[in-house]
Amino acid sequence: MNVPSDPVAAHAFVAPERVAVIDGDVCTSYAALNAEVNRLANGLRDLGLRAGERLVWCAPNSRQVLVTMHACRKVGLVAIPLAYRLTASEMEFVVADSGASILVADADQAPLLPTATHRIVFGGVHAGWTGWDALLAAASGDEPPAPDQDALGAAMMYTSGTTGRPKGAVRSRTDRALLGAMLAELRFPGGESEVHLTTGPLYHAGPNAFALITHLTGGTVVVMRRFDAAEWVTLVQRHRVTSTFSTPTHMKRVVGLPGLDEADFSSLRSLIVNAAPVPYALKEEIVARLGDGFLFEVYGSSELGIDTVLRPEDQLRKPGSCGRPYGGIELKIVGDDGRERPPGEEGDLYVRTALAIDGYRGDAQLAEIEGGWKSVGDIAYLDDEGYLYICDRRDDLVITGGMNVYPAEVEAVLHAHPDVQDAAVLGVPDDEWGQRVHAVVQAWPDREIDVDALAAFAASRLAGYKRPRSWEVRAELPRTESGKLLKRLLRPG
Repeated sequence: MNVPSDPVAAHAFVAPERVAVIDGDVCTSYAALNAEVNRLANGLRDLGLRAGERLVWCAPNSRQVLVTMHACRKVGLVAIPLAYRLTASEMEFVVADSGASILVADADQAPLLPTATHRIVFGGVHAGWTGWDALLAAASGDEPPAPDQDALGAAMMYTSGTTGRPKGAVRSRTDRALLGAMLAELRFPGGESEVHLTTGPLYHAGPNAFALITHLTGGTVVVMRRFDAAEWVTLVQRHRVTSTFSTPTHMKRVVGLPGLDEADFSSLRSLIVNAAPVPYALKEEIVARLGDGFLFEVYGSSELGIDTVLRPEDQLRKPGSCGRPYGGIELKIVGDDGRERPPGEEGDLYVRTALAIDGYRGDAQLAEIEGGWKSVGDIAYLDDEGYLYICDRRDDLVITGGMNVYPAEVEAVLHAHPDVQDAAVLGVPDDEWGQRVHAVVQAWPDREIDVDALAAFAASRLAGYKRPRSWEVRAELPRTESGKLLKRLLRPG
């Protein structure tokens, strides 16, 4: 018998007993994973679904989520992750906008989801939904007919909706050469020695992609259902984790734990951080408390993929940078006059990359200029070595008394204060200045924030016009589970 062409099926053929998924105390081999994937894939085909149709899945991280992702890939369905922390009305919008004909969810999320032609539930039962076990039991475990498309499959990721309604970013193919260059840059070789921990939710582009890549190259995925800092430390040590994709918020909670001096992180090869700027103070803490030589920061987006990489050796050498492009990706800084800006001058960041999405579903358009340069609305600059520095999103820019203030710069200062666990800076209306800089902060659980002391701390590190003029202390800041601040929920009115 010839080795199957599908990567997961090939690993099941060559090394059937190799562990593919660790979910709690349950280890699933590649043979068992591939069999479950085939039964779901064939079950979906038995329902009449064919390549190109859309499937929405909604659940915390689990083996079943990974099986759903692979089944969609095998039969060419467009997989659409749905964030389970959305409200029922937000979920209804995404499902309706996506045009999905089938929903797959766990029993906790099923009651929140709208109707669809087909609905499959796992981890329990729900009226009107087909049970996962029953569907798979009636389906064949043979390899389904392969669709005529890229082996990585099509996907549609909905943006986080941090400033408004989420948009469906459609990607039908992946440039394999550029993907290989990215993995080499991140020291992510994959293969049977790779043990990847799902720190973030699989509905987010980064964790989703790296979990799939781990399986496509034959590694092991360790599932963390929902992030917990202490569990993260335990799982890294117990399973000798080699890689993970995280957010600054996750890592700040990890380095805030007591007892890390006794923990062993020597197995880590790639700790990839993304989704928001990584404060320099946090990088110092990660290196001091977890170790050096494995921290990578990347700049990227659902729309444009990963565009730059800052290697471990540059983390403290290039404070504020998120790295350089790789594999032929190009960056350009463009001013308001449409002209390219030289090193050191700020402007709109445009990227030219083969990892860009096809486009958004519907009428929304990705900002683009002649020559295939695309932008997601970030303001940035490049230094004379080609390293990228993100100032902020253009939508978040605060203009006070005619001066531009980038909230990310102020937030980085606030994050450096030992009492501050989280911080958000935004502009609020002001009769005199047009806008004033407003800070919302969250204390560590065992500490309190003295606003006057924090204001003095900021004043010693920021120019006068950048300093917050008003303050608010909250028990928790609203963030998506992928780590992005929901500033629209902090704005007055």
